[in-house]
Amino acid sequence: MTPAARTCPGAAAAALLAVLFAPAAAQASGETATAGMPTVGGIRVEFILFALTLLGVAVFHRKTFWVALTGLVVILGYKLILDPGFRLAEHFLGSRPLVDQILHKHLREGEWPTLLNLLGLLLGFAVLSRTFEDSGLADRLPRWLPDDWKGGFVLLLFVFILSAFLDNIAAALIGGSVALVVFQRRVHLGYLAAVVAAANAGGAGSVLGDTTTTMMWIDGVSPVAVLRAFLAAGAAFLFFAWFASRQQDRHQHIQKEPVERTPVDGARLGIVGLILVGAILSNVLFDLPALGVWIAIVLGQLVRRMPWREVPAALTGTLFLLFLVTCASLMPVKDLPAASWKTAFLLGFVSAVFDNIPLTKLCLQQGCYDWSMLAYAVGFGGSMVWFGSSAGVAICNKFPEARNVGAWLRSGWHVAVAYVIGFFVLLLVAGWQPGHTRRIKATSPACPAQAAETAPAPPLHK
Repeated sequence: MTPAARTCPGAAAAALLAVLFAPAAAQASGETATAGMPTVGGIRVEFILFALTLLGVAVFHRKTFWVALTGLVVILGYKLILDPGFRLAEHFLGSRPLVDQILHKHLREGEWPTLLNLLGLLLGFAVLSRTFEDSGLADRLPRWLPDDWKGGFVLLLFVFILSAFLDNIAAALIGGSVALVVFQRRVHLGYLAAVVAAANAGGAGSVLGDTTTTMMWIDGVSPVAVLRAFLAAGAAFLFFAWFASRQQDRHQHIQKEPVERTPVDGARLGIVGLILVGAILSNVLFDLPALGVWIAIVLGQLVRRMPWREVPAALTGTLFLLFLVTCASLMPVKDLPAASWKTAFLLGFVSAVFDNIPLTKLCLQQGCYDWSMLAYAVGFGGSMVWFGSSAGVAICNKFPEARNVGAWLRSGWHVAVAYVIGFFVLLLVAGWQPGHTRRIKATSPACPAQAAETAPAPPLHK
C-alpha cells in the first residue's frame, strides 16, 4: 500500500470529525459571528483554521508536532492581527495578579493552570510509568491474569477501576506498561485504544478520576450527581473490552509465565504510590495535581535514581497536546446550544477533536445540564481519537505507532460504538436530570423539566 493510500482513511476520518464539529461551532459561536470578524458560511475563520489543523494531524501523522505548531502560530497570528478584542497576556495569565491566582485557586483565570497541569502531569506520569516498569511488578502479573482473551479483559477492568481513584493519565500509562510485558511488546492498536477508553470511562463517574469531573466538583456539582455516569461507562466498557480483548488475543496471546523471575523493587513501588498520592492531595488542596507529582518525584530521587530520560522522550508528544489545547482555547466559543441530552450527545463527538476542558467550563457557566451525562460524554468521547484526551496522548508517547487517526478509528471502532451504547443506556435508565451548580443556583431560574419531552423513556427516579 502506498503512503498516500494509507493516509486517506485518516484524512476521511478527520473530515468526518470536522463535519461533526462544524455545526456545533456554528451554533456555539452565536453572537460572536456578528462581531465584525470574517466568517465563511456563518462559521468564524478560527474554527476553519482549527479544523484544517486537525485534518493536517490526520494526514501527516508522522509530523503531528509540526502540524500542531503551525496551526497554533497561524491561529494566534490571525487573532493578534484581526481580532481587536483579543488580549494575549490576559488570555493566558488572566486579569488578576498571577501571585494572587497561585495563592487562591478560586481566583485563577486564563489558560496557564490548564497548560501547566497538562505539562507537569504528562511528563511526570511518563516518569511514573517507567518507574513502575522498573519495579518488576509487571513481570509478575502474567501469572495472576486468566489465560486467553479473558486476561486482556481483566487488565482493562483493572485500568477502569484504577482510574476511578487516580488520574486517568496514570491509569492508562500503568495499563500500557503492563500490556507491554504480558503481551511481549506486541500490543494491538485496537487494544491500546481500549486501554485509553477504559481509563477515560473509569474516570467519568468519579470526581477524582478526570479533570472535567474535578472541575464540576469544584464548581458545586455533587459527587453523587456525577456517579450516575458509571451506568454509561460500565455499559460501554463491557462492549469495547470484549472486542478489544479478543483482538489482542488473536494478535498476541498473553504470556502466562514470566520469562525470568525478576525481583520486585519495593522502593520503586513505594515511589509510584507516593506520586499517585501526591497527585490526589495536590489536586484536592491546590487544584494543581502536577505540583504533587513533581514533589513526589524529587523526593523519590533520594531513594532511587529516577528515569529522567523519559522526560525528553515524552516532551514532543506533550507539547503537541499543549499546542492543540491552546488552539482550542483560542476558538470564539462564548455559548453553547441549549442544554439537552441531544447537545450532550453531540459534545461527546466534539470532545474527540476539541479540548473537553473549555467545553466543560462553558457547560458549567450555562447550567441546566445533566452532569452525569455530560461527564460521560466529554470524558469518554475523547477516546474515539488518539489526541482527543490527555490519556491518549500519553499512551502515544509510549507507543508512537498509534499516532494515526485512520488506523486508530479502524482498529478501535468498538470505542465509538461503545460511546453511543453507553450514552443511550444512561438515558434510558436514568433519563435526563438537569440541574444547576451550587455557584449559579441562587441567581438562576429552575431548569426546565425536559426529561418527559426529550428522553425516550421516563426516569426511574426524580
